[in-house]
Amino acid sequence: MPSDPHTAPELLLISCRGVERVFGAGDARTVALAGVDFDVKRGEIVAVAGPSGSGKSTLLHVIGAMDRPGRGSVTVIGRDLAKLSDGEAARFRREEIGFVFQFFNLIPTLSALDNVALPAQLAGKSAAAARAKARGLLERVGLGARGADYPDALSGGEQQRVAVARALVNDPKLVLADEPTGALDQRTGEDVLTLLSRLVRDLGMTLVMATHSESALATATRVVRLMDGRIVNDSRPTA
Repeated sequence: MPSDPHTAPELLLISCRGVERVFGAGDARTVALAGVDFDVKRGEIVAVAGPSGSGKSTLLHVIGAMDRPGRGSVTVIGRDLAKLSDGEAARFRREEIGFVFQFFNLIPTLSALDNVALPAQLAGKSAAAARAKARGLLERVGLGARGADYPDALSGGEQQRVAVARALVNDPKLVLADEPTGALDQRTGEDVLTLLSRLVRDLGMTLVMATHSESALATATRVVRLMDGRIVNDSRPTA
């Protein structure tokens, strides 16, 4: 989305300009992002849609400081990501952004409670404070009674709810969700999306999710469609 001259800079949480990302070389060269301009305002819920290989996951990785573009600039929460060292980028990811992944990425040897609490402890909270925050979030995702259970005792939907709680434990300004329903059946996926969208609204956060699921689009305030690394449509669904 090109920059809106009527949008005050302080309202922008994400600003991408001319972002390019290429993988491989020669015959194996793949253009994942081809000069993307993309802004997100604070408080938006944005679905980045498109088929596999359209560039949506790469865009999230660039915004989340997990990957660096070959060209272009990326500013997130007032930080120029190109100026961050690897260590600074890791700290930025841990403290400012919450991540929800397709396959949950829970640590199998930790209980649900400790999975949620871990990022808070890594960010400097005491174990007691981190666990107290984790308990509250497990309550909010409907798993207050399952904190002692390990991931293998939870269903896929329950594991993703734990992952949602974990993503929110450090009160991030931005939540990035990469195919958050991809490993779930349709009904369970819809329930998780509804929960995630409600929580980020209630907590005043911004959500950008990559998805190929049409049902996921119903929870978004804005839908951006990618094709071959380019934005081909940017719209706001009508109620």
